Amino acid sequence: MKLIRIFAACAALLGAAAAHAQTAGSFILGTGWLHLNTHDSSDPMRMTSPKYQIHNNTGSSVNNANTLGLSGNYFFTDNIAGEFVVGIPPRFSLNGEGEYAQYGELGSVRQWSPALLLKYYFCNAQTKFRPYAGLGISRVWFTDAKLTNDRFTREKLLSNSAEVSAENRWSPVFNAGFSYQLTERWYAGLSVSYLPLRTTAKINSTVKTPEGPIRVTNEAKIRINPIITYLNIGYRF
Repeated sequence: MKLIRIFAACAALLGAAAAHAQTAGSFILGTGWLHLNTHDSSDPMRMTSPKYQIHNNTGSSVNNANTLGLSGNYFFTDNIAGEFVVGIPPRFSLNGEGEYAQYGELGSVRQWSPALLLKYYFCNAQTKFRPYAGLGISRVWFTDAKLTNDRFTREKLLSNSAEVSAENRWSPVFNAGFSYQLTERWYAGLSVSYLPLRTTAKINSTVKTPEGPIRVTNEAKIRINPIITYLNIGYRF
């Protein structure tokens, strides 16, 4: 009789643990620090209108950035979850390279890159430490793009003002990380994601000539390829 009571108590404890674990139907809302470490490179800038011309020994680089991230995880099964991650759009500085290095920072842009991931969690749902691997997609677009270096605009674009834009892109996301159960409902986590991302930056300016003003377009292909670290804390509902 005593042995039966012990088994009954163990079963009750296991059931209680399962109720507070990452089981099917669990929803975890998280927030934390997003660090974007760019592995960037660029092609030389080229004029595409009114004629085609490559500006040799030119280029640009993009700095690293930090921002606040928000995420939501929903467990379809004990091991398979979907996650939506978005960050407050960080500001990236565009710096000159090669012949343009003398100008330092040329401009800035804000990047939006919300991502949707499908993740597989290893170990069973009652395990406190659970590594995972994920794959997803991100829609990347850019806002508030502008040139902030007047000297560069005057000397290299031969203009007093210029309009800047960057091409929007879809990018795959490769993800891995882990979560750790702190209490019945609180979790801490760390993930690393890689986005093979490239875009084309376009600069439109008006150049005054003896024949009249001419609209000039310059472009540069930029590879950003950020590795994104997300250190977060989450609450299970």
